[in-house]
Amino acid sequence: MMSLNRSIFLSNAGISSSSSPFTGGQRGSVPSVPSSLRVVAVNSNRDRNGSVLTETTRKDVRDGAASSSSVIDVDSKSTVAPGGPHDVYGEDAATEEQIVTPWFVSVASGYSLLRDPHHNKGLAFTDKERAAHYLRGLLPPAVVSQELQVKKLMHIIRQYQVPLQKYMAMMDLQESNEKLFYKLLIDNVEEMLPIVYTPTVGEACQKYGSIFGRPQGLYISLKEKGCIHEVLRNWPEKNIEVIVVTDGERILGLGDLGCQGMGIPVGKLALYTALGGVRPSACLPVTIDVGTNNENLLNDEYYIGLRQRRATGQEYAELLHEFMSAVKQTYGEKVLIQFEDFANHNAFDLLAKYSATHLVFNDDIQGTASVVLAGLVAALKVVGGTLADHTFLFLGAGEAGTGIAELIALEISKQTNMPVEETRKKVWLVDSKGLIVSSRRESLQHFKKPWAHEHEPVKTLLDAVNDIKPTVLIGTSGVGKTFTKEVIEAMASFNEKPIILSLSNPTSQSECTAEEAYTWSQGRAIFASGSPFAPFEYEGKTFMPGQANNAYIFPGLGLGLIMSGAIRVHDDMLLAASEALAAQVTQENFDKGLIYPPFKNIRKISAEIAAKVAAKAYELGLATRVPPPRDLVKHAESCMYSPSYRSYR
Repeated sequence: MMSLNRSIFLSNAGISSSSSPFTGGQRGSVPSVPSSLRVVAVNSNRDRNGSVLTETTRKDVRDGAASSSSVIDVDSKSTVAPGGPHDVYGEDAATEEQIVTPWFVSVASGYSLLRDPHHNKGLAFTDKERAAHYLRGLLPPAVVSQELQVKKLMHIIRQYQVPLQKYMAMMDLQESNEKLFYKLLIDNVEEMLPIVYTPTVGEACQKYGSIFGRPQGLYISLKEKGCIHEVLRNWPEKNIEVIVVTDGERILGLGDLGCQGMGIPVGKLALYTALGGVRPSACLPVTIDVGTNNENLLNDEYYIGLRQRRATGQEYAELLHEFMSAVKQTYGEKVLIQFEDFANHNAFDLLAKYSATHLVFNDDIQGTASVVLAGLVAALKVVGGTLADHTFLFLGAGEAGTGIAELIALEISKQTNMPVEETRKKVWLVDSKGLIVSSRRESLQHFKKPWAHEHEPVKTLLDAVNDIKPTVLIGTSGVGKTFTKEVIEAMASFNEKPIILSLSNPTSQSECTAEEAYTWSQGRAIFASGSPFAPFEYEGKTFMPGQANNAYIFPGLGLGLIMSGAIRVHDDMLLAASEALAAQVTQENFDKGLIYPPFKNIRKISAEIAAKVAAKAYELGLATRVPPPRDLVKHAESCMYSPSYRSYR
């Protein structure tokens, strides 16, 4: 059999290290366990005499039992068959019609260690580690550093011309070597962020069925109604701190992608770890599959979700409520649940319904609002004045538009001590039917009604710009090319430095490009977008377009909530996050036309945001981890996950 220090333990079955280890059919002492040992299930192993020893039966595993009576001692005279080890479970001899038990060994040593993404280091295993963990001969003799591995992989990824190929390469890396994936992403964040998230993740979701390989995250469909708690228990990690969940109905600006929206939670949580330092094992991506109304997907043979029209009404509400209740029951009150890419009619209702009972956050409503407010606060250092001195006009009155508008109004109210009902009058919204005005109030959705001000009806954006004369124009419509030349020129005609934020994702849905904004405003616009644009030169000056990316906010916000043990998200936490981000913008950034700091410093930025959010949680009495640390910034940095390789005994 294997040597003494290669005993197998059933960690997931609740079996401790004292559970009947055997050597050569005899009860023996328990050896020290390597730090990388990780066993999930069972299989057979053979000793030097040919005896086959197995771990507990499946029933014993479920019951948490592991006595000597549950160990099967097979005929010691068994020999290895010509095709490999003796077929203990009859799997090789079974016909296709017969049922077999899917036993699987996942011991983090030897060949299995190289297949374990949590512990695999590839060629970075030292000679000592290779000897101790049965890796001799399984790897080429060279030992390389993690830094050289990153350099090699970046060279390979840069050879791909198609962004989706780069995305697939990164997902493959995440599934084979977790630490290397995050090391590469952190060290090359500005280059790789558009690959693992927007805009490339949008294309990945559209083609998710075609590129689907190993499943990532939990898929909870209508089939699981009534047993969601059991489904959550199927997830191998138990100490979950952040869940990102979507129902796939409004993926970026691409519409209903159903079950294939899973790319969004997976991508968001990769950023929680890379940018905010939340442990990968504490993150859980979830897709709620209630069907899709996308006919192309329903007719696509590669579609991976339920082939039915979307469930609505009570059926939908009951499934979501069961999910929210099961999450709280399974992981406790302090698990952060981030709603992602739900359609407007559900997003607002879910946030309103559960914000008083769960730690919930909607990135499309609140995260976008916080990052845009940060950009506006920073831009004031260039254009002058206070927020109350400016007039804001939005194209788009959905989750993002109304969420940003409300946070702007709250910040103005905080600064001026005016009622928020009054400060809302500084903000105007245009939807698909024109300017939102009081004469339309009765026909408006509830979340648009606070923005119905006294004004005559206006049908087009251009007319609204000329009538309202805003100093800030913000696009959240999800419709590309809507900031036309006439609109930008009108903004530039009555503003020395018009602030133009084209926030819709992906790039194809952006209201205008950086080149268009700078050219049509004669280089005077202060511009930022939702998706990245390349630097642009206008009349000898190079402009660096800023990106109002939610990734500036949600990783740091999440870290702050986790490290303070917050039980609720409060609007003041979002304002604190915005102020913390705006404070990171330097004069050097402003000189380049930026209203956001460079992403290369994102971990430092996230630590600052986390500290401000945690401080606000303690101030509001919503934190449970007491007493608070003396230095919240240093504490945030100390809490961050490190992707550097660990040494194994």
